[in-house]
Amino acid sequence: MKLVLAPLEGVIDHLVRQLLTELGGYDLCITEFMRVSDTFMPERSFYKLCPELHNGGRTPSGVPIRMQLLGQHPQLMSDHANRAIELGSHGIDLNLGCPSKIVNTNKGGAVLLKEPEVIYNLVKAMRSAIPITETFSVKIRLGWDNSQAVHEISDAIISAGANELTIHARTKTDGYKKEAIKWDAIAPVAKRNEITLTANGEIWTAQDAIDCQKASGCENLMLGRGALAMPNLAAVIKNDQKPMSYPQLLQLLSKYTTFEVEGDKGLYYPNRMKQWLVYLRQQFPQAKELFGAIRTLNKTPAVIDVLNNEIFKYPVSGFK
Repeated sequence: MKLVLAPLEGVIDHLVRQLLTELGGYDLCITEFMRVSDTFMPERSFYKLCPELHNGGRTPSGVPIRMQLLGQHPQLMSDHANRAIELGSHGIDLNLGCPSKIVNTNKGGAVLLKEPEVIYNLVKAMRSAIPITETFSVKIRLGWDNSQAVHEISDAIISAGANELTIHARTKTDGYKKEAIKWDAIAPVAKRNEITLTANGEIWTAQDAIDCQKASGCENLMLGRGALAMPNLAAVIKNDQKPMSYPQLLQLLSKYTTFEVEGDKGLYYPNRMKQWLVYLRQQFPQAKELFGAIRTLNKTPAVIDVLNNEIFKYPVSGFK
């Protein structure tokens, strides 16, 4: 089984990747996407998105990082892919699943699911330009508004020569509705055994992982929102570890607080903590109250004070 940490835009950055991979279980991380439009991005943009490039393209705990690109221009996408690889990215991932309205309006992400021929041409051009020794993976949804579209879309990607394919088991119009998940829609693609396949979507627990594997026919899984809601989910799934306790979670959040944050920490840290707690409160009832306590706070010291007070109420020992 291969477990991949998903790229959640604006939430799972290099700091969160470091924290989660240190807890064990992950084999690979995918970065947030780099938007490729009409000009070549400067080198500093690659390092800003993926600081792990300074460390051989790996997290401090040694988990490899693969940069994700989003765009539609074959030559520019290929050029950016090769530059990322030169800088240390472990292969390249192509985003064809982002449901953002802004991204889709600019002909990126999930909107390309409407045009399998365009996908074929883009994947083929990039695969031809990227060194054959480097892994080229693609992430999609089942389709734009029809889950049966996954067959034509996956055919295009496989025929164009991609090495790996991750399928989020919902259409774009499904959004993130829990009831819309269709793990079984991945199974026909898995049965063909023509490409290394990874299933993604609604994996919150170890039982979810088992159910997804059974329904989709995929051994490999990508964890996203579930990994934020239960930070040691990968180790729970792969290593039979117990889900972390709330006191352990607070120690993890304290560690996150001590990290050096790029940019204006007074703006960055409170917003990121709120974003993370939105997910955490789904698995930790106590996190709902903590979120409520910081929801209106915008200054780092005030948020830290609330967190420290919470830690004082829930002492823990033996957690690293």
